[in-house]
Amino acid sequence: MSPLVVFSHLRWSFVYQRPQHLMSRLALHRPVLFIEEPIHDPGPVRLDSSWQGRSIEVLTPRTPLPARGFDLAQAQLLRPVLRQALRERGLRSPIAWLYTPLALPLARDLDPALWAYDCMDELSAFQGASPELPARERELLALADVVLAGGPGLADAKRALRPDVHCMPSAVDVEHFQPGSASEEARQHAEQVQGHLPHPRLGFFGVIDERMDLALLAQLADARPHWQIVMAGPVVKVDPASLPRRPNLHWIGMQRYPSLPALMEGWDVCLMPFALNDATRFISPTKTLEYLAGEKPVVSTPVPDVLRLYGAVVRTARAGEAFVEACEQALHETPAQRRQRLTHAMDVVASYSWDGCAQVVQALLEAALKRRQVEAQRKAAPAGAGLRIGKPADAGAEAVLATSRRTVPLPPTAGAGGTRVWALRSGRS
Repeated sequence: MSPLVVFSHLRWSFVYQRPQHLMSRLALHRPVLFIEEPIHDPGPVRLDSSWQGRSIEVLTPRTPLPARGFDLAQAQLLRPVLRQALRERGLRSPIAWLYTPLALPLARDLDPALWAYDCMDELSAFQGASPELPARERELLALADVVLAGGPGLADAKRALRPDVHCMPSAVDVEHFQPGSASEEARQHAEQVQGHLPHPRLGFFGVIDERMDLALLAQLADARPHWQIVMAGPVVKVDPASLPRRPNLHWIGMQRYPSLPALMEGWDVCLMPFALNDATRFISPTKTLEYLAGEKPVVSTPVPDVLRLYGAVVRTARAGEAFVEACEQALHETPAQRRQRLTHAMDVVASYSWDGCAQVVQALLEAALKRRQVEAQRKAAPAGAGLRIGKPADAGAEAVLATSRRTVPLPPTAGAGGTRVWALRSGRS
């Protein structure tokens, strides 16, 4: 199988999310070389290696250049060491998988057999984004054989440049987050971290950055001093001194993925207090499904993709007072309301599986490789010679996709604005 060489702006050891979920599953079919952004180091250029399981090797470049990311200067330094790394590992004709378009000049040098772009965020809208991103992305969208988008908002935006973008919202590992799934070690950790806090507890886990509405959190804490608000996650691109401090607002730092279910079991309501700005215009938060799989009521600000995908099962409110009231309603739902919420939530959760996503991605890659092979055969055939190529590539792709997953509509109220939303259903429910 063609090896997968992944260029990522996110580090493998960071918050466990879309790249880790997909690559861990794709590694069952092909070796994965996961290349992180360079780290500044005054010594000679080198690649630090670590293994994540038997088939995923993570390479962390270290260079003397202070610039972050895969800019052109970094690419010039890294080209020879990356070529050498692929030769040493016997990785020929790889599939180049990019999470950041900035890696395009470096990836070109590997002469990939196939290009894949997983657009999980609108990186150009993030704080400190490189001005090169829009141009690099246009190049990548024109070049890529397979393009995925992390939510319907992103898919709509990218289809203006590339009509065949596949909308693939992030999914969930249901067995990891369902009630009772946490290990004893995780439960003990959760008890140490938050066991001393009284109920009700309202919690959030994820990255805390410019997408977080810090003023809203302060309003929530002030409005209900007896509520305990637990914020679990790394603080990135935000001055820690700017975080609101209240006796009932607890910043507990980054927590390991295995610890999240136990933390969530101790919460009464799960929060998504996102700011409504350019950085959140296209986000499709993975944690929504993780909260729902944990059978918790969820209160969010009205992020567009949350409304489109999960509007039937997530309470949304914009202003501080309205957000507080939505949390009140979530805390005091009746038994009948809880049963109805869980019925809808489990229908939604059952429709999104990382296993199902990986199956579809694998089918898309195989179909694209087959198309490339057919094109190469056509070019190599002598003029006028007949060439048996079997079914058209597109028909073959549809056949593979049809056997790898079922598509089902979400509950009718989950889509907004007339948008028909399709989801991936795993074989389990």
